[in-house]
Amino acid sequence: MKLATKIEAIIYLKGKPLSIEEIFACLHHQDLESSKMSESDRESIEDGLIELMSDYAHRNSALEIVETEAGYSLQLKNDYEYLLQELVPAELGKGTLRTLAAVALKNPILQTELIDLRGSSAYQQVSELVKLGFVRKREQADGRSYWLEVTNKFHQYFEINNLAIS
Repeated sequence: MKLATKIEAIIYLKGKPLSIEEIFACLHHQDLESSKMSESDRESIEDGLIELMSDYAHRNSALEIVETEAGYSLQLKNDYEYLLQELVPAELGKGTLRTLAAVALKNPILQTELIDLRGSSAYQQVSELVKLGFVRKREQADGRSYWLEVTNKFHQYFEINNLAIS
């Protein structure tokens, strides 16, 4: 598997901007503090990112890899922002929707695991999702975290039960 393809998978799965160091740690299944990155590792990751950015730029794709102050991320091109407004409920921002998707995919998921995946902004997003009735929190029996799971309202609102599985 090509390095660029692995980097693409990591950026997609993390769903948030990642630094080169964070990408390196994910590639080597290490935490950020214990990962020791050489200059050649950095150059390889930079080359992989450049390859990805070029691939997306030359595809007829709605997505792009961009470098921001927070790191590299996979995002919707600005030309398609109108779809976001049309298709995503107005009360859910992009970050909140991604957090909801993470909860739905893992259903149920520990809140601490979700925070590891999505970052500390997920606390506020979970609170919003609970208030909107899309997510339910229940206390963990033997811990201090909460189990998060989607509700019937989530299934009804997004018409999950009506999706054809092929």
